[in-house]
Amino acid sequence: MPESTEPLTPRARLAVTAGKAAAAVSRAAGRGSGSVIGGRVALKVDPDLLGRLAGHLDVVLVSATNGKTTTTRLIAEALRAGGEVVSNALGANMPAGITSALAAGAKARFGVLEVDEKYLHAVARDVSPKVIALLNLSRDQLDRAAETRMMADHWRDGLEGSPATVVANCDDPLIVWAASASANVIWVAAGQEWKDDAWSCPACGGVLQRPDEHWACGDCGFERPSPTWQLSGEKVVDPHGSTWPIRLQLPGRANRANATTATAVAAFFGVPPQTALERMFSVTAVAGRYDVVTHQGRDVRLLLAKNPAGWLETFSLIDGAPAPVILAVNARGADGTDTSWLWDVDYTRLAGHPIAVLGDRKLDLAVRLEVAGLEFTVCEDLAEALRVSPPGRIEAIANYTAFQDLRRIVGN
Repeated sequence: MPESTEPLTPRARLAVTAGKAAAAVSRAAGRGSGSVIGGRVALKVDPDLLGRLAGHLDVVLVSATNGKTTTTRLIAEALRAGGEVVSNALGANMPAGITSALAAGAKARFGVLEVDEKYLHAVARDVSPKVIALLNLSRDQLDRAAETRMMADHWRDGLEGSPATVVANCDDPLIVWAASASANVIWVAAGQEWKDDAWSCPACGGVLQRPDEHWACGDCGFERPSPTWQLSGEKVVDPHGSTWPIRLQLPGRANRANATTATAVAAFFGVPPQTALERMFSVTAVAGRYDVVTHQGRDVRLLLAKNPAGWLETFSLIDGAPAPVILAVNARGADGTDTSWLWDVDYTRLAGHPIAVLGDRKLDLAVRLEVAGLEFTVCEDLAEALRVSPPGRIEAIANYTAFQDLRRIVGN
């Protein structure tokens, strides 16, 4: 169990109360959950509140370009076998949202927290995590996010000298570069389908050789470390060579990889793989992702894809029968306003699928699909997209704010 700490100071208690009040006002006004504004108000009252709220917790931080929210949810479910968990389950992953989440965890043992890549170092400094899980790094929000190599360097600087144990994906060279600065690393072979951001060596700039699953730099010798845990088909292989079947209600290889990392994290805290994986089976959706909803008489599965790597993983979920597809893209603040990443996505994977296009940047997406040689229909709204889609369950793939728009429309 974590060590007990002193009760919150009067200032900290006032900050928590003010934050909860601000969140309640936001919810009453229909402005969302209020977690972000609540956290901002609380941190204004007590700038040290985040560390105070985490003081009694065994904290796990999860960061990556893709898969943070799902992996955080899976880890939280696994660790509930060992005690109460507080988590930012809805994905508010900057300091304000994390502060709001922790304010509800006075009786918890574990804090399982998704953290935006840019804030990992700052949050880790404040909450003193026991474990940091690093999944992947790839291009995302190019107008406001650091280039992937810069982000890896930033993580590496932050991890140097950290007492936290890092659970890291050894198949992503950028993750290995960042995690190698830590003295305590558990390597997980979780795979890397998107490789376009990891062809050059992050240590020296040389070309990485990838003859098979192993990768190495021929110039400086930087190479893939041997994993302690690994994903093998639909099983987790533990450090002793024992295999454990992964049975999830979440689809796809990426989620099996997330479950493998979550199993390794849970084992660090003494939760056996079988127990951890059994608990993960209870997760059916994550903040609306993968939900199948019925709207206007049509079944629609909601899928989130925010960047080229995410779209590639999502396409793998709809391979096979040519189900109708709705693609929705916005470019608002939370998405990043630069849509040049559309040209990095291999939309030819959608050949044969009837495609409807909508969203604020539907014309940008339409140009990209036309260049890819695909047939599609540009629609003004979801109602029109449903009308033009042929029979069958519809796969709706959207980036962040477009996904939230769809959820509001279908009442999910």
